[in-house]
Amino acid sequence: MKLRKFLFLSLISLVVVACTRESISANKPVAITSQATPTTQVVQSENINVVSSGTFVSGEHKTEGKVNIISKKGKSFLELDKSFKTSNMGPDLVVILHRSDNVIASTNPPAYPLKKGDYVVLAPLKKFSGNQSYEIPNNINLANYKSAAIWCRKFNATFGAAKLGSS
Repeated sequence: MKLRKFLFLSLISLVVVACTRESISANKPVAITSQATPTTQVVQSENINVVSSGTFVSGEHKTEGKVNIISKKGKSFLELDKSFKTSNMGPDLVVILHRSDNVIASTNPPAYPLKKGDYVVLAPLKKFSGNQSYEIPNNINLANYKSAAIWCRKFNATFGAAKLGSS
């Protein structure tokens, strides 16, 4: 009886070890062997082109993180990365594109108000931190806009802005 249990456990162990080795072997071709990061590979496989990017500087309230303008399948998007963070102190926060390459320096503290016609509103801010994406309408000529900003429409206060540069 003990011999039967021993043989049974031995057989189970062999099957488990064999399956584990096959599983590990099966995963080897998936391993990343180049110097590219997994994110880069995903970006390349989805035909995403980073058009421009920038880093936020604070205006009315502390704002930080990175922004990218990307082109994907013929459409343009403004993407805030996982490091993006701004204050939750303002009502009616929106994401905008601005004509100036230095929004904060082109206006006056403490609110850093914007002039009508210098910007285009993309959409209301979805959340105060983290990854988020905003489609840029096709009728917007990106060459006319040099910055992205988080702006409080109600009080005309710029929370933060990022100069967009070539990637």
